[in-house]
Amino acid sequence: MSDALLSLTGVHTHIGDYHILQGVDLEVPRGGITVLLGRNGAGKTTTLRTIMGLWRASAGELRFDGRSLRGLDTPAIAQAGIAYVPESMAVFGQLTVRENLVLAARAGAIDSARLDWIFSFFPALKTFWHAQAGNLSGGQKQMVAIARAIIEPRALLLVDEPTKGLSPAIVLKLLEAFRQLKEQTTILLVEQNFNFVRQLGDTVAVMDDGRIVHRGTMAALAADRALQEQLLGLALDAHQ
Repeated sequence: MSDALLSLTGVHTHIGDYHILQGVDLEVPRGGITVLLGRNGAGKTTTLRTIMGLWRASAGELRFDGRSLRGLDTPAIAQAGIAYVPESMAVFGQLTVRENLVLAARAGAIDSARLDWIFSFFPALKTFWHAQAGNLSGGQKQMVAIARAIIEPRALLLVDEPTKGLSPAIVLKLLEAFRQLKEQTTILLVEQNFNFVRQLGDTVAVMDDGRIVHRGTMAALAADRALQEQLLGLALDAHQ
């Protein structure tokens, strides 16, 4: 992990009276997918939101591509090359698919070659191009949210629980999409579907109680049932 695109060192985040992140040390290597695992409430979403500046770190250092993110607001962090797909998807329901993507494009203009690339793994978006996003299925909304995040080239994509509530058929489509995406951009992925991330992840970090308690390769964690149960309280193959 020597060539880290993103690094967090001793990061603490307080939300009101709650001390959520308690000294997070995390490195996201340049290229591929880093998976952030952990039980519910471990601090995974707070980590993504802290990186994005939606919640401010109370201590510690965040560096992206050699630059400190401390003190930057969310628009500046986005302009630096980081995109965020929240668990809620947060699409603009009253707008069409096209309008959602145009809003995310610089100067309101979509690069046609990049749009064709997005359509290549999300063909449903082309079908529903002029449909209101609020009328789409959950899986289709997730596709809109991801497409909006990558309509402009990004160095880092933060994605929170992309398969939550989706049918197995849509999850398979997302799996193939992420396989293509990881060839184009670095991804930090929070996900509870362990079979999904086992097929995608290159490196993995496991959180517990606001700290990183394990770092390594996804292949090594996937092959070690005892370690899975120690860190997560269950084995990956229990979630095929």
